[in-house]
Amino acid sequence: MFITFEGIDGSGKSTQARMLAETLRAEGHAVVLTREPGGSPGAEEIRKLVLEGDPDRWSAETEILLFTAARRDHLERTIAPALAAGKTVVCDRFADSTRMYQGLTRGDLRRTVDALHSLMIGREPDLTFLIDIDPELGLGRALARNGHEERFEEFGLDMQVRMRGGFLALAGEFAPRFRIIDGGRSPEAIAADVAAIAREALG
Repeated sequence: MFITFEGIDGSGKSTQARMLAETLRAEGHAVVLTREPGGSPGAEEIRKLVLEGDPDRWSAETEILLFTAARRDHLERTIAPALAAGKTVVCDRFADSTRMYQGLTRGDLRRTVDALHSLMIGREPDLTFLIDIDPELGLGRALARNGHEERFEEFGLDMQVRMRGGFLALAGEFAPRFRIIDGGRSPEAIAADVAAIAREALG
């Protein structure tokens, strides 16, 4: 099964992806925990290009191509081989993030994102957890990390607000695979809900 986590910056999805992977491993599942952009050596190189530097470093169109290239390498070298081997893949972000960040919030480029996805990726997750959180809280958390990968956070609160609305709209559009999780609670409470849903999905 291919499980992804989505949400605005600072929503806690990376923490929840890690916690779910640890829980499933403890219950006997073979799990590959990965992330986007990244998850393979080539994709990690592209990650540095797109997440660091000036917020206006790339146009939205160029970003779409970079993210698609990273995702294709990730799919070929990490995700597809793991699924073929019968493993569960847990991924922090996937194509839904590109639909949001480059497709909606930085211009009306959703059709371009979907066309490239259909052409080069052709794969959707089996289950997607959307960790939903107040944008102001999420942005505060994200900026408090003081990391080097804050390029998108630097677009500000307005973008986070639009992204939250966009992610909720995506959850409706792809309703069969999305589960919306209240991210305003303790990590342990969120993880318990996520694990219960994942167990049911895994059968």
